[in-house]
Amino acid sequence: MKILLIMDPGIPVPPLTYGGHERLVYMFAEEFTKLGHQVSLLAGPNSVVTGKVHAFGSNNLKRSKWQKTKELLFVWKFLSVNKKNFDLVHNFGRLAYLIPILNISVGKIMTYGRPVSKNGIRIITSMPYKNLIFTACSDYCVGTGNVAGLWKTVYNAIDFSKYQLQEKVNIDAPLMFLGRLDKVKGVHHAINIAIKSGSTLFIGGNIPDTQDNLEYYEKMLKPFFDGKQIIYLGALNDHEKNKYLGMSKALLFPIDWNEPFGMVMLEAMACGTPVIAFNKGSVKEIISNGENGFIVHNEEEMLNILPKIATINRALCRATVEKKYDIKIVANDYLAIFKDDK
Repeated sequence: MKILLIMDPGIPVPPLTYGGHERLVYMFAEEFTKLGHQVSLLAGPNSVVTGKVHAFGSNNLKRSKWQKTKELLFVWKFLSVNKKNFDLVHNFGRLAYLIPILNISVGKIMTYGRPVSKNGIRIITSMPYKNLIFTACSDYCVGTGNVAGLWKTVYNAIDFSKYQLQEKVNIDAPLMFLGRLDKVKGVHHAINIAIKSGSTLFIGGNIPDTQDNLEYYEKMLKPFFDGKQIIYLGALNDHEKNKYLGMSKALLFPIDWNEPFGMVMLEAMACGTPVIAFNKGSVKEIISNGENGFIVHNEEEMLNILPKIATINRALCRATVEKKYDIKIVANDYLAIFKDDK
């Protein structure tokens, strides 16, 4: 089968550090190739996969509206010229990319990793269309956009072979926070938990570049970075994430928003590291209390549950998610959706 994967420019595929969807697209491209399919990728400059890459646009997350318009026109031209060259177009980018092939027979999967614009779904499904399936990375995320069309939940994935299980850590091992240092990610909650519990806290993630979040970082996070108890590690690559997650007794995920999925939870569990998370968004779909972590509602509950982390079997923690979220499983889930719709 000939498969075209589409990803917005802005961050190359695969990303060097931050870039959740770009990482997913790379893994799917490689897994589809291993399964014997011919894979092409339409993505930003410097993208690399085993299949054929068609680069377009600019790797700049702050690029102008005019630049994004030019990118849209490029994709429209590409799809118009090559619409008969693919059996499946799997789009992780803008929904509008699909307009030139909306009403032709080629299979189309539109995948979302964040809350969905209902207006966009209504507009697209008001047009004539064929063989279009919408997917999102959690039941929660599907629920944000399921106003028209055919929807399926297909969870995000990681390559478990890239993560090393650490079956034992010391009782005084560090806690960890991993993610963007934005206010909605709740880094300040993690710092409070570490200080109140007397624990060391590793923090890995990008420093914000938006004005409100940069101010949050400067006032509410940076003053606590002492290099001894609260240790900021910077933006981590895959090797570093594997190292520090494996050293930690728990990942803290104290989100202040409805996270559509949260791949860092899987990355932690793949190392055997359980997750303690606030009950928002997709958290209850991923965490099984007492098996791979705990779901709580506030800082007090998070602090009180810390002693129970030692009761979790770290090998079982990994096993509970590997059988559901490994890239081999999820890639076949997507192919099954396409085949079922034929």
